[in-house]
Amino acid sequence: MTKYTDQGKQDTRSGYGAGMTELGRTNPNVVALCADLVGSLKIETFIEENPERFFQVGIAEANMMGIAAGLTIGGKIPFASSFANFATGRVYDQIRQSIAYSDKNVKICASHAGLTLGEDGATHQILEDIGLMKMLPGMTVINPCDFNQTKAATIAIAEHHGPVYLRFGRPKVANFTPVDQKFEIGKALMLSEGTDVTIVATGHLVWEALQAAESLENQGISAEVINIHTIKPLDEKAILDSVKKTGCIVTAEEHNYLGGLGESVAGVLGMHHPTPQEFVATKDTFGESGTPEQLMEKYGLNNKAIEAAVLRVLKRK
Repeated sequence: MTKYTDQGKQDTRSGYGAGMTELGRTNPNVVALCADLVGSLKIETFIEENPERFFQVGIAEANMMGIAAGLTIGGKIPFASSFANFATGRVYDQIRQSIAYSDKNVKICASHAGLTLGEDGATHQILEDIGLMKMLPGMTVINPCDFNQTKAATIAIAEHHGPVYLRFGRPKVANFTPVDQKFEIGKALMLSEGTDVTIVATGHLVWEALQAAESLENQGISAEVINIHTIKPLDEKAILDSVKKTGCIVTAEEHNYLGGLGESVAGVLGMHHPTPQEFVATKDTFGESGTPEQLMEKYGLNNKAIEAAVLRVLKRK
């Protein structure tokens, strides 16, 4: 299998901050809004260099979404950022009515998603946001895997017309994708070719999938690993081409199995090529307080869980 090297652990939210810094220097129409979480979103440099293009809304997320929608009418490209829990669940009505229904060119940028928010606990660890956002007509949903890919995705969505949900996180994770990559919305990335099983993963679980594939290779199992950074629109062709070769699939995500990547993949398979599938995801539950590593272990969201899912699905081929 193809080997990947961790270039040094970094948090994906800092990738967002780096992308915003570059957009601040290259795209005068980009403006930033934040709900009292500037430090957590890592957009200090954008603000320092473009103070007239930043709007501190305070703890008023619903108002932030309305302001962002209004800014698009004047040709601006608003990046509205907050914690994923506050950027989706708290303001779903405003996103649906003011942004999605009107096809406004708003970029909803959500940090601290999933269990890896850690010690803040279940009230902040949203695990249903991908489902909420992918069900909105016209909404693009992106969940990059590392610092470099998050930076590239942030830059790319500024060129895409229409509402976007960009999801990233707080912990420092492996940074292994190319520094100079070009991010293509809706295009899955083949990371390692294999013949026995397909593993499609998104976000923090992509690196875990690669680690699982390496362990499986030592057991004589050839795993194909695909990075699904765009959950909507989903690259159906990449998934179908792979499972027609391998005959079974494991989906891996830091999200509830209801409404997430796995459910989208299952829909594609059910319609076009029924295939044995195992889900690595949370099982219809809230999280709890703990370190990211403890939580990923307890809720089965790491390389060991992916490896176990592969062994299960192979028995069903």
